Amino acid sequence: MELLSANVTLSAAARILRVNPKTVAKKLMFLGSLCDKRNQHAAIHYRAVDHIQFDELQTIEHTKLKPLSVAMAVSKKERKILGFRVSSMPATGHLAKMSRKKYGHRPDHRKAGMLDLFKELSGFLSPTVGMSSDECSFYSGVVNRHFPLATYSQYCGKKSAVSGQGELKKIGFDPIFSINHTFAMLRANISRLIRKTWNTTKKVSCLMCHLHIYMWMHNTKKTPLFTA
Repeated sequence: MELLSANVTLSAAARILRVNPKTVAKKLMFLGSLCDKRNQHAAIHYRAVDHIQFDELQTIEHTKLKPLSVAMAVSKKERKILGFRVSSMPATGHLAKMSRKKYGHRPDHRKAGMLDLFKELSGFLSPTVGMSSDECSFYSGVVNRHFPLATYSQYCGKKSAVSGQGELKKIGFDPIFSINHTFAMLRANISRLIRKTWNTTKKVSCLMCHLHIYMWMHNTKKTPLFTA
């Protein structure tokens, strides 16, 4: 778990631990399932969160022609990861035509993933919790459906800085710093999420297990103690 949340690849972890790579692959799935249960049980400690920030991080499934969206919510003060969902999405820009030609129509499940995430959050967060995000068009509808009493603010997206794997913003004050900083930490500590890497996700299930492990390590080791 320490290695998988510290920018070490599965093959490198096998070499460090002197075990068969297949053993590490099996441990990824086992520990991912274990951490998923731990994260669900830990949600009770975040009932007192009074403000959250949410957004989506984009990664790929084997090729840039098959992008994935990772919807995530974090507490603003302590930057605890409260939940995430991985969803398929179509390629955009100059890759869209190539993607359709090679893989056919790719459904956009981003909104469904965000709705499912907010359904989970509504089980332990206050109905009046504060929320903030960027100006994505469907976010307000998701918030109104599950948190109609929430105080919700949207902010215009800003130009990315060179630092932070392109997740931190080139401005003096970032109103959604907590979620952007968390995304920067994800890209820095999960080898498959680094920009311009050759270590890509082959199976969505493996990405989800890796995220469950990192979520547990992030909330228990890499962020301040929750004191609310």
